Amino acid sequence: MFITVKVVNMSLRKTFILASNSASRYRLLKSAGLSFNRTPPFCNEEKIKKKLLDKKLNKKNIPMYLAKEKALSVSAKKPNKLVVGSDTVIIFKQEIISKAKNLKEAKIKLKRLSGKKHQIISCVSVCYKNKQVWSKKQQSTVTIKKLSDKQIDEYLKKTGKQILSCVGCYQAEKIGPQIIKSISGDFFNVLGFPLFPFLSFLSKVKQ
Repeated sequence: MFITVKVVNMSLRKTFILASNSASRYRLLKSAGLSFNRTPPFCNEEKIKKKLLDKKLNKKNIPMYLAKEKALSVSAKKPNKLVVGSDTVIIFKQEIISKAKNLKEAKIKLKRLSGKKHQIISCVSVCYKNKQVWSKKQQSTVTIKKLSDKQIDEYLKKTGKQILSCVGCYQAEKIGPQIIKSISGDFFNVLGFPLFPFLSFLSKVKQ
């Protein structure tokens, strides 16, 4: 979704603030050679998500709202900076799945995903002077290989507890390809950030 705004007329630098606690998003944007600082968002993400779910909002639109709220929470304190917020949800059988709390839960989750498809929806929101000036949502589909209990156990032994930081419990940027059958859509979106659309946006922002 593009917000109508004359970005080229805004006196902004390409350096921005990433409103995120995500280590994977930080690594992704650093790897892309971008210049930014990171600040945790000043909002309660879980509380906002619960309200949105209570309102029966389309689950695929939740990351769009959360990304915006994260960016706005920082933009309110840093109005003269370009602030970037992002959020991702994984939807399986029409339900949002959450992170596993331990390796036992991770195994249960991988058994559920085994041999099936799920959707990953990521959104990025850019705010300036406490207003959203641009946003983009992307969706990718990931299919997990048919896995036996033994294969799942071996996989989790390789990953260890670090896999718990990944909602899908596979970390596509690491050894996830060992259990992923296919990805339909943008790979960076699977990692939790619509990178190519964001780079296109930045290219239109004047120094």
